[in-house]
Order: sequence, then structure tokens, then C-alpha cells
Amino acid sequence: MANIHDIARLSGYSTATVSRVLNLHPYVSTSARAKIQSVIDKLDYVPSTMAQNLSAGKTRTIGVILPHTDHPYFQQLVAGILNAAMAGNYHAVILPSRYDQKLEETYLEALRRQAYDGLIFTSHGLSLTTIASYQKYGPIVVCENPGRIKLAAAYADRTPAYQAAFRWMQKHDYVKIGLLLSRPYAQSATSKLTINSYVSVFKQRPQHAMVVYQMRTFQDGYQAGAKLAPQHPDFILGNGDDIAAGVRQYFVDHHLPIPPLMGQENQLSSHLLNMSTIDHHVMAIGAAALKLALRAEIAQTVIQSDLILRH
Repeated sequence: MANIHDIARLSGYSTATVSRVLNLHPYVSTSARAKIQSVIDKLDYVPSTMAQNLSAGKTRTIGVILPHTDHPYFQQLVAGILNAAMAGNYHAVILPSRYDQKLEETYLEALRRQAYDGLIFTSHGLSLTTIASYQKYGPIVVCENPGRIKLAAAYADRTPAYQAAFRWMQKHDYVKIGLLLSRPYAQSATSKLTINSYVSVFKQRPQHAMVVYQMRTFQDGYQAGAKLAPQHPDFILGNGDDIAAGVRQYFVDHHLPIPPLMGQENQLSSHLLNMSTIDHHVMAIGAAALKLALRAEIAQTVIQSDLILRH
């Protein structure tokens, strides 16, 4: 494969002059430009984008650590990141993690080797302290409130909307409330916010039998319906509109009275079913996370979640 030295040798000009032609520098004579360009055309030479980026100290690539793709939250978050990356002429590379800490460490080590200009953790298995220790190698953004850990973050302030939702349930005398969550309390910041908000309103923890974890898809919601139906819930809060729709379908298919439902993420399914939801504005969070990664400073963008009642 031809390189810049081959072009310089065949054209009779220095590599510096060849470089100026390749980079469209104006200070090159017409004759020199024509001769060098003819050699470039003959060799069918194309400059290496990777080499150009490395010489500029940038890869123009942001790594996005993603535990899985089958939950609407992550789908919308990635869409927001990709839209912002394209607008900024950057590449966003999806790095699947499955919450595997060793795999997440390999991505942090790749940042250390300058494989990426920055990383966005949409969620994580590693501790925030471990993640923060790699900031000296490049920008890292998390999509949750990092608390006292000094990390750039873009996230939704969910607590006011969750508390408003539970107060609304309380006002309507709902007491047997099913909660569908992604991961156990100790592993998930969102599960903590949901349960803590429940406790702040009802002054007690939800019944163990009324909480179902590992909820990501419509089918997961359907299976949760089978678990909750014997408990006779008078209300169910799903961690996604499609998931809540799955619960509803179970009750429909088994000819059971459908309990009132509330989803999250303001998806099409909640509009079609006229179902209440909590909108966390996830695409906006993704766009904000990408912008923070490019700014390379420890700052936070907080977006307020909205309770949408459709009854």
C-alpha cells in the first residue's frame, strides 16, 4: 500500500509539500500541486483517517457502554447519543457489557490507551469510584446521579415524579401496588429511587410479593402479570410502557379484570392504550451525555422527569 513517502519519491517533492497538498494547504505552487496530484491519482492513494486522527490526538470516537439493548430506556438513550454524535461529526461505538465488571474494565483500559476520546456509561456493574479513577485518561460520563463521586453526569431527576405518582395512587386509595423493576435494590440506582419514593409516601416498604425484577421487555411484563395476578394488585407501575402493556395483555388473555396501570418512558404503547406514564426524557439525556463527553469537563446536566396522567 502506497504511503506519503512513496508519493514524495515519485513526485520529486518533499513529504512536507506532499502533506500540504493532501491537507489542501493553499501555499503550494500550481505546478507542484499538479505533479503531486498526478502521482496520488496514479497510486490511488487515500489518506488514512485513523492516522490523521491520531496525529491530531483525537479518534473522534466516543465509546458507549451498554448493558443490553432490549429495554426501551437504553434504546432511547442510545438514540439520543447517536443523534448528537452525528450532529457533531463524531462516531459513537456501542460497547456491550452485560454488567460484566471485567468487560467494563477492558473498556476503561481502552480509554487509557486512547482508543476512544471518551466513554459514556449508560449503566454499569463496576463501582462509580472505580470508573472515576480512570478520568485521568479521558472524559467519562455516567447517566445517573453520581452523588459525592466527582464524575460528569447526565440524568433525570426522577424522585419528584415518582413521589407525585405514588401520592396520586395514595389519593385514589390504591394499596396493593405492584412494582416492576430492572434490577434488585442494591444493584440499581433507579430501583433505589423507585422504592425509596414509595417508602417516602406510604411510610413502609412494598410487599415482597408485589415487586418483580428483571423487567426489560413486553414478554417480561407478560410473565410478571402471571406472577402478580394471584396477588390481586389494585395498581401496577411498570418500568417501561411496553412492559406495562405486557402485564395488561396477560390479564386480557386470561379474562381477568385489568388493574390500573402506569408505565414509563412515554412510548407509543402508552399513547395507544391511553395509559399514564412517567417521561424521563431519555433521548435528551443521551444527547446531553454526548455533549458532556466532548466538553471534557466534570459537569452535570439534570433533566426533570414528568408525570403524565391519562385517565
